[in-house]
Amino acid sequence: MTSTHTPKTVETVAPLRLPPVHRWRDIALFAGLFGLVIAGLFGIAAATGWEETWTHINNLAVWQVAVLLLLSLVNYVMRGLRWHILVRRLGLDLNFPQNLRHFLGGFAMSVTPGRLGEFVRMRWIRRETGVPAEKTAPLMLMDRASDLAVMALLLAIGLLAAASGPRGAIPVVIVALMVAFVVTRPTLLRFAVNSIYKTIGRKPRFFVRVRRASDSLAQFSHGPTMFMALILGGIGWFAEGASFYYLMSWLGSDISLATCVVIFVFSTLAGGLTGAPGGVGGAEAAMIALLSLEGIPLSMSIPATAVIRLTTLWFAIAIGFVIFPIAEKYSKRGAYALEV
Repeated sequence: MTSTHTPKTVETVAPLRLPPVHRWRDIALFAGLFGLVIAGLFGIAAATGWEETWTHINNLAVWQVAVLLLLSLVNYVMRGLRWHILVRRLGLDLNFPQNLRHFLGGFAMSVTPGRLGEFVRMRWIRRETGVPAEKTAPLMLMDRASDLAVMALLLAIGLLAAASGPRGAIPVVIVALMVAFVVTRPTLLRFAVNSIYKTIGRKPRFFVRVRRASDSLAQFSHGPTMFMALILGGIGWFAEGASFYYLMSWLGSDISLATCVVIFVFSTLAGGLTGAPGGVGGAEAAMIALLSLEGIPLSMSIPATAVIRLTTLWFAIAIGFVIFPIAEKYSKRGAYALEV
């Protein structure tokens, strides 16, 4: 920042405003994206022949689908526990059921552009604790950085264990680890923010808010906290990678666990890089392409992609839509609900 931005200026910056929640708009967006994905997969299946595709889908038993959903639940609960640890580290007096409710309810907003709608968690915390969103916003940054670091590590380990992998995976691992490292280091993040501001010289208030958020991250620079965040996130994301491996095995593929983890994680990251809500479209395309490189025919890769996305992303969003009104109801009973 330039010398004109004194501490007094920082204190007078307007408070952070959370994105408004448009319930019906988000439901329409959810339905529209879901319809587009299904239509696209159906179109590819129709072009390559229906018979083998439907055979693979029909061969899946109900208990197998239940196992896939259970492994996804392991991911959500582990990451929810990580969220609870981060919240407690911030000094907020919220118990695990409250934090899990906030975390799962935020999944309903995963289909908003940039997933900004998930900041509704900050609104719920504000209502129940009185702590302003600008103080709790670093939770979202730390949660994202933890996911990025864990997925990069899983991708790196998977590449070492797998016989093959996508060529672009190694640069993705390096970039993801670098970004996660910078984001979780307040001094480096503050330096990056100041450097960007000096380069563009615009939006000073925005950069002051980001700098304040970076300073707040210092509370998370705690060895045991970061270690638990990585362990819990690692268990969670590995569970979903394992579910993809089981799915491919049940469909008749002999693809290895390491390769399945690499494909699942890389596709998820690739989908996120597209900027589409929930990585919809990009993740599916990447997964089908990577499976094809492994010699998996479209008649198998298409149903595999559809099923794994339904039992991971769309299952999470469905849970979010169930929990969202519950989280709203309880938050409005909070001692500070009238101030929101």
